Amino acid sequence: MATPLQIGLMVFPRVTQLDLTGPLQVFSSVPGADVHLIWKSMEPVPSDSVLAMTPTVTFADCPQLDVICVPGGYGTDDLLADDEVLDFLRKQATGARYVTSVCTGSLVLGAAGLLKGYRATTHWSAVEALPLFGATPSRERVCVDRNRITGGGVTAGIDFALTLVATLVDRPTAEAVQLRLEYNPAPPFDAGSPDTAPPEVLAAMSEKIAPFRARRMEAVRHAAGRMP
Repeated sequence: MATPLQIGLMVFPRVTQLDLTGPLQVFSSVPGADVHLIWKSMEPVPSDSVLAMTPTVTFADCPQLDVICVPGGYGTDDLLADDEVLDFLRKQATGARYVTSVCTGSLVLGAAGLLKGYRATTHWSAVEALPLFGATPSRERVCVDRNRITGGGVTAGIDFALTLVATLVDRPTAEAVQLRLEYNPAPPFDAGSPDTAPPEVLAAMSEKIAPFRARRMEAVRHAAGRMP
């Protein structure tokens, strides 16, 4: 009997739930995969919405993973200086087949020193942070560089997960998962990227998130100064 794939997604306070639940739904559809939700304790973790996440395993009890994935969200700012999180990621990365992220989860990988010399992507509002961690920023929706696979913002997590399933198993399996999920996006507006959004929409959103962006960059600079 083949050894099950061990896939782990980190949960943490103020995670963007779709960053996590999009890939989780894809990975949970892979035959023979064991999927874990990992955190420091087994207590429910609040997301950035009304949905709370219940971890299935702690850092201490987590098996060696084939895939470690860090989703994003405003909560990543706190993880950038969290040595328990960063040490766990470094330890898992030594034996993982793939070290991955969605959205601003890539900044946490960067703070752990796991993106030095790699191309990586993240949410459009955080791209400028990647070079501070020694990464080359990419605006691809899914960026693959050797065994580092990073997804762009939020909904890109589904694309990232399907890409990874095609690599881990095969393309027909990934396509079957896509069909099961009826993942056939046809958005009503072409505003999902700063390259295509109406200028007034981009300006309003940029103004709204400016304080959060400034706090994030402060946390990034501090984390970059602590990198091993």
